[in-house]
Amino acid sequence: MKIDERLQKQIDFILEIDKEKNIFRQTHLTNHGRNENDSEHAWHMAIMAYLLKEYSNEKIDIGKVMIMCLLHDIVEIDAGDTYAYDEENKKTQKAREEAAKNRIYSLLPEDQCNELKALFEEFEKCESAESKFARAMDNFQPLLLNNSNGGSDWKEHSVSYEKVMGRQSGTKQGSEKLFDITNQIINDNVEKGSLYKEQG
Repeated sequence: MKIDERLQKQIDFILEIDKEKNIFRQTHLTNHGRNENDSEHAWHMAIMAYLLKEYSNEKIDIGKVMIMCLLHDIVEIDAGDTYAYDEENKKTQKAREEAAKNRIYSLLPEDQCNELKALFEEFEKCESAESKFARAMDNFQPLLLNNSNGGSDWKEHSVSYEKVMGRQSGTKQGSEKLFDITNQIINDNVEKGSLYKEQG
């Protein structure tokens, strides 16, 4: 069977990103299920973005947001998952993900390689309305799962209220409404003892 070069590159990329299903995160599925994998996280975020688009602070291109959600963790095929509260691994995260971005997206034809790299970089910079809302989904999705499990992931890793608020405060840039819910969830988990306060 003869396949032209462009289509072959696209198929190679499609098969390569299947590896994302093997990258497991610290977050657990609802009902205290197993650890979630990256592709499940990305799929969940994309659906959430579509359902919750009315809560974006700004007008957005929802298709672009959904593609950002689906693409943002592909780099973890090479770079691995960096837990949000792992300060040591976060020091090398950018360099690992940059190398992964260049290798994985270069499997595609040049025009698609450049397009998807640009979307990844836009997500990372978090300056556009779409990237702000996509980043809000990246924060809100694991928060909802962790809350559904009684904050067990925070308890397991001894995460403080201050660290969670530091990460989750970015949600406000994408959605004031979802940040209000986030704030309520975090404070509820402090009351339940799933999160501790570093001061007082």
